[in-house]
Amino acid sequence: MSDPPNPEGARAQLIEAARRGPWDPKGLPRLPDDVRIRRSAVLILFGVLDSIPATTQDAVVAKDLDVLLQRRAPTLSSHPGQVSFPGGGYEDDDRDDIDTALREAEEETGLDPSGVEILAALPALPLAVSNHRVTPVLGWWTTPSEVAAVDHAETVEVFRTPVAQLLDPATRFTSTITRAGMTFKGPAFDVDGLIVWGFTAMVLDGLFDAAGWTLPWDRGDERPVTV
Repeated sequence: MSDPPNPEGARAQLIEAARRGPWDPKGLPRLPDDVRIRRSAVLILFGVLDSIPATTQDAVVAKDLDVLLQRRAPTLSSHPGQVSFPGGGYEDDDRDDIDTALREAEEETGLDPSGVEILAALPALPLAVSNHRVTPVLGWWTTPSEVAAVDHAETVEVFRTPVAQLLDPATRFTSTITRAGMTFKGPAFDVDGLIVWGFTAMVLDGLFDAAGWTLPWDRGDERPVTV
């Protein structure tokens, strides 16, 4: 019998996924040429859940491997109510995109940045619906700190989601949304009734593919999502 997957092995696989390249989630629309594009960054933070033991022999990743997500306030003008990574726009005092991702994560979730090891800054990706160019910053939670929604006008809740749950084929489906007579499709996850779709789901999907974690799932299961 082989040993169960362990989270430290996942850390090494994430580093390799970031190095392997090219790293480009499928389905992200191009940014328009005639608008001001804002630079921003998000923190994709993986860690180890304290309350779920890694006892499985049947999972691609350890059951106590998790990723930090949050749900945006429904009153926001940009991506209201959606599940997202912590993150936001670059500010003049930020040294780089890593600074932006860590500062925003601290402001939104109360995260202690000193407990985060930065594994890589991935190539910037277009977020056309809000005219942002977003750098995903890949992190490993060496010393987890307490997190919660700091400003409820921006973030409704913060939660740590088991990666094994996201990889479960029963959790996955193809989201559809129709705008201006055109239908857009992308990967999505149903996490106990909370839907992860759009940019966040595309980044997770691309990262899981690059890390070799993706399990076969029914891409023909299409469900509409609401904005």
